[in-house]
Amino acid sequence: MFGTWWSLVPPLLAISLALITKEVYSSLFCGVLLGALFTAGFQPWNTFETLFTTMTGSMDLNIIIFDVLLGMIIMLMSRSGGSAAYGNWATKKIKNKKQALLSTFGLGVLIFVDDYFNCLTVGSVMRPVTDKFKVSRAKLAYIIDATAAPICIIAPISSWAAAVNSYVPEGSSLTGFQLFLSTIPFNLYALLTIVMVVAVICLNLDFGLMEKHEVNAANGDLFTSGEEEFKAMEEEEKNFNPNGKVIDLVLPVVVLIGSAIFGMIYTGFLGGSTNVVDAFANCDAEMSLIFATIVTVIFMGILYLPRKIMTFKNFMGALADGAKLMIPAILILTFAWTLKGMGDNLGIGEFVNGAVGVNATASIFVPAVMFVIALFLAFSTGTSWGTFAILVPIVVSMFAASDEKMMVIAVSAVLAGAVCGDHVSPISDTTIMSSSGAQSNHINHVQTQMQYAMVVAIVCILGYIIAGITKNWVISLGVSAALLMIILFTIHSINTKKMKENA
Repeated sequence: MFGTWWSLVPPLLAISLALITKEVYSSLFCGVLLGALFTAGFQPWNTFETLFTTMTGSMDLNIIIFDVLLGMIIMLMSRSGGSAAYGNWATKKIKNKKQALLSTFGLGVLIFVDDYFNCLTVGSVMRPVTDKFKVSRAKLAYIIDATAAPICIIAPISSWAAAVNSYVPEGSSLTGFQLFLSTIPFNLYALLTIVMVVAVICLNLDFGLMEKHEVNAANGDLFTSGEEEFKAMEEEEKNFNPNGKVIDLVLPVVVLIGSAIFGMIYTGFLGGSTNVVDAFANCDAEMSLIFATIVTVIFMGILYLPRKIMTFKNFMGALADGAKLMIPAILILTFAWTLKGMGDNLGIGEFVNGAVGVNATASIFVPAVMFVIALFLAFSTGTSWGTFAILVPIVVSMFAASDEKMMVIAVSAVLAGAVCGDHVSPISDTTIMSSSGAQSNHINHVQTQMQYAMVVAIVCILGYIIAGITKNWVISLGVSAALLMIILFTIHSINTKKMKENA
């Protein structure tokens, strides 16, 4: 089974069950168990041993610690009354639903250093505001997710840029950072997703399952279904501290962002970098984020306790409750990481490597082919970075000696396809964290976002065929953006017509 199409069966089973049953925990476990059975040759004890060792070997303890600490920060903001105070202040400044969504989008763009950081921070800050204007949690999760990975993958100073740099083989005609910069204008999925989000907000455009969620939200049901644990928290948040102020939310966020940036620059210089750009490219992103969250928790204690916003007992209780808040996300992440580990055990990378070598023959179609392969691989494994690690070296070796421009376009297609597959995958860590940040049911978020993301994906396939022919980013991006807007305006016209007929 190693290195064959069987390596795709466990993740595809998990994804299929999640979409069918709308229950992600058991679905992921079934995929993990099947992967362990395949790896161990269906021997009972070896299956258990494989499952346990793969789980412990695949878990990223740094991300778990970061999630727990960020959950504490979110709960402290809520218990202090800072979130409620910010929501009341923002409601006076933000006059309508469109402004609330644009503000959410703007904050997502500003927090470009890391997608995990983006997902949870934007959700905690903007959720009170979007709730005021009856934005469904599914719509909020989409806006958060669409400004996480797609922004990071075109931001030169981000943890994603550092990841891409590390996957470029030695001896390439371009350095990793030069190659990354060259891919930005050809990264059609990231750029078109930004266009899509702005158009959806400005046109007040909802379609598919998202339309159902938005109609329910307009009638007072922000959740639609499946968020019982979040509904309970909403009831608790109504009893906020009336003495909380806007600074009780804003200052911790500023400290969080500032500490994260400082940590990334500092760890980059510790690694031998000589300037700020290189420092970001070579930083220890995970350690920097943990440093930032610890600093922020300490700062919140200094900010809240002397002013008697919270008692020491309530402060410590909020820390414990914040950690509990992140347990569902951590459980899903653990299963998703283990599933990715099972794919590694079964040689999913070798299978894709062989498939690419057989099928990618006509060079002008290589970018479109690589986009689809990257999309499928990221969808199946739930990881963009793992997809980069498998496909970027393959693409570089295909074109490095013969056609540098085509190499840049094909690498861009890999990055774009990986982000797209990550977006539509129920087992993606950023998708999971976007659900958690928005306090939306995870499967609701996946199903609604998938329909929006696939519109962009179809346009990207055509765009990469054009890019392969013209090798010109202005033409490929311009034609793709125009086609996307034609599709969106067509959907908008159909929706407007339906509203008039129902009126």
